[in-house]
Amino acid sequence: MKILKILTLRGPNYWSIRRHKLIVVRLDLENLAERTTDTISGFYEALVETLPSIEEHFCSPGHHGGFLKRVKNGTLLGHVVEHVALELQTLAGMEVGFGRARSTATPGVYNVVFAYKDERAGRYAARAAVRLCSSLVETGRYPQAELEQDLADLREIWEDAALGPSTEALVKEAEYRRLPWTQLSARAMIRFGTGIHQKRVQATLTDNSGILGVELACDKEGTKTILADAGIPVPRGTVIHYLDELEEAIEDVGGYPVVIKPLDGNHGRGITINVRSWSEAEDAYDAASEESKTRSVIVERYYEGRDHRVLVVDGKVVAVAERVPAHVVGDGKSTIAELVEETNRDPRRGDGHDNVLTRLKLDRISLQWLDKQGYDADSIPERGEICYLRATANLSTGGIAIDRTDEIHPENRWLAQRVSKIVGLDIIGLDIVTRDISKPLRDNDGVIVEVNAAPGFRMHVSPSEGKPRNVAAPVLDMLFPPGTPHSVPIIAITGTNGKTTTTRLIAHICKQTGKTVGYTTTDGTYIGDYLAEAGDNTGSQSANLILGDPTVEMAVLETARGGILRAGLAFEESDVGVVLNVAADHLGIGDIDTIEQMASLKAVVAEAVKPEGYAILNADDFRVADMAKNVKSNIMYFSMNPENEIVLEHTKNGGKAAVYQDGFLTVWDGSDRIRVAKAEEVPLTLKGMAPFAIANALAACAAAYAQGLELEAIRAGLATFKPSVGQTPGRMNLFDMGDYHALVDYAHNAASYEALGGFVRNWPGKRIGVVGGPGDRRDEDFLELGRLSAKIFDSIIVKEDDDTRGRPRGEAADLICRGIEEIDPDCRYESILSEEKAINVALDEAPRESLVVILPESVKRAIRAIEARNPVKDS
Repeated sequence: MKILKILTLRGPNYWSIRRHKLIVVRLDLENLAERTTDTISGFYEALVETLPSIEEHFCSPGHHGGFLKRVKNGTLLGHVVEHVALELQTLAGMEVGFGRARSTATPGVYNVVFAYKDERAGRYAARAAVRLCSSLVETGRYPQAELEQDLADLREIWEDAALGPSTEALVKEAEYRRLPWTQLSARAMIRFGTGIHQKRVQATLTDNSGILGVELACDKEGTKTILADAGIPVPRGTVIHYLDELEEAIEDVGGYPVVIKPLDGNHGRGITINVRSWSEAEDAYDAASEESKTRSVIVERYYEGRDHRVLVVDGKVVAVAERVPAHVVGDGKSTIAELVEETNRDPRRGDGHDNVLTRLKLDRISLQWLDKQGYDADSIPERGEICYLRATANLSTGGIAIDRTDEIHPENRWLAQRVSKIVGLDIIGLDIVTRDISKPLRDNDGVIVEVNAAPGFRMHVSPSEGKPRNVAAPVLDMLFPPGTPHSVPIIAITGTNGKTTTTRLIAHICKQTGKTVGYTTTDGTYIGDYLAEAGDNTGSQSANLILGDPTVEMAVLETARGGILRAGLAFEESDVGVVLNVAADHLGIGDIDTIEQMASLKAVVAEAVKPEGYAILNADDFRVADMAKNVKSNIMYFSMNPENEIVLEHTKNGGKAAVYQDGFLTVWDGSDRIRVAKAEEVPLTLKGMAPFAIANALAACAAAYAQGLELEAIRAGLATFKPSVGQTPGRMNLFDMGDYHALVDYAHNAASYEALGGFVRNWPGKRIGVVGGPGDRRDEDFLELGRLSAKIFDSIIVKEDDDTRGRPRGEAADLICRGIEEIDPDCRYESILSEEKAINVALDEAPRESLVVILPESVKRAIRAIEARNPVKDS
């Protein structure tokens, strides 16, 4: 077996609208193409021995062991690779279940599709699954050491990719709200929402977190001074920089016991509490100085009581947790070392901040703290006796959290909320020491010992004891108050022909609202009136550029076949999805071999529209109209035929449509008939002589109307959008050359030739065509281009693209010439392979009153040749 290609899908796609995270492996089974698993000696037994848990896979039989039943009875290896890739990820802690394997038009080659949680892990699982299955076929086994290494690698990838607990809580809440989110490529930032409405977070710092508040919170002594000035109870303390200042500092705060900690530390590192002697104080100073970036150390009075974390979001207390230092509880027979080992078996405990609880450690600090209590690692505490391993209660050092949200006294709640305003932070964690949080601090000698910017959510979301608190919800409520948008409107456009023109027209109409419109096309990515990035930008990368730009207020996205196949859509849902048409172009590329498969691919844009949005479907194209049966949103049709039965039935039932009726672009809204514009007055239609342009204008009208734009904006956009080089380069650009006219259009397939012919045939003079097509099309496609050319033009020059896409030079032109001869053996044509030369010959020899139609590979080159001949301005 050999992997030919691996694709990583990240949005709605050809294989699934709901399941966005999919790996697609193009797998060549080679000499195993015709062999099923029942004919491979020992394969079933080897698979069960290597992955016994694969028995859980139901597969098509729909029951426990269903997949293994298929293996025993005989199935192809592509199907097995799919299930093995899923099982490897599941064993590594990434539970996934969706997959499928489908044959392609190439004998022995399959598309193996399966879900992933992390894309790096998904791609690794693909390669590992092929290795494993190949080994089972060739040797009857897969070494246990290799399997363990595969799983270890997958676990490491997953751990590296996993979001922190605070970020994960925010993301889960966003997904629950259908709020789009994206992990940015720098600084571990997450973007919620899109365009101008987006908000960014980094852990629990947000766009609303002021730099002054963050800096103040990081300055422990400065914070204490500000709070003390405001009458907030804080510990007596001072800052020192040298060891010889320590003794005087202890006296200044009232003597022992004291707390010694770094001025600018975090996560409890370098903090020593309840220091009661000079030798302890010296050790504590060294530990604090080591953890302080500035070597500055805080000495504070030690206050007896329980350690609490109070979380305030947007000026309101949302959670309270009591934090208990890392400890073990004696059972009367086990040593402390054994108790630590037993406690660490809790599956909730792990290393780092990404687990519910952190593993306990018997290190120098914990042994010192045990020694203070009269224990060592070999001590056997009595049943129920608590032995503390840390002085501080941080979860990151193995502490536990107990929810106390419902117990905090109203005065303490008020005090915490006041502190958040004084410090100036939207999200703040207050560390409070008090004997009883249910009583006012002033009655318990309680103090606020510290405030924290970017406080962790783990102790509140997953407390060791008590009720979990959804602290992410108030954060998202703050960032996106109820009733305010979180995303910009998305209008996506697909189809075989007319995508770029329709995209540009819709964007132009949207601009009439005064909003900044971001749009993607085959000739570039635009924001407002400016080109942001040149290129054929109709895939997810360019769409993400638009959706991630904080100046964009509306997104209009041309969405081509190739981009959907390579990565899926860049968005989970759009507001409007437009499908213009489906024709036989690009067949045989990307394993899309039939026009029915092409229709299914284009349908992704319609099926990904949100339920309250609109799919805009061409009622005159039966393949597009048929997409309605799988659409979950509202539908608005467009049609050139006012007698179209689909449109009549749809509007009879209160639906909407855009229809070409009595020479007008007309919106049918139920029984209402709204004339938007006279077709011959819409510049795009070339005085109403280009039927396909009228259809594109109808689609744009429908999209704008469905999106809720005012009729005046739609009319203004239609009236001012011209098929010029500036607005639609390479799309029906008509030039007045004085004695003749020249037309440049990017028609490159049979359907676009036919559409163009609807205009060209109306030309009163001679019609000259400079024709060709992309080299990666099928032979039959070139023959058809020749046949159509013979029907449209009086004389023809056949040329070829500079990039023949793997075809021998001259082969595509020969096929087109054969197609011409099939229709009209007497047709005047010649073959000039150089596109530049062919264009120049056609322009130089053009008869008076003629129309030279140039269908180029390079639009810029064609326009440059025309402009060199000084066309009449404003033609």
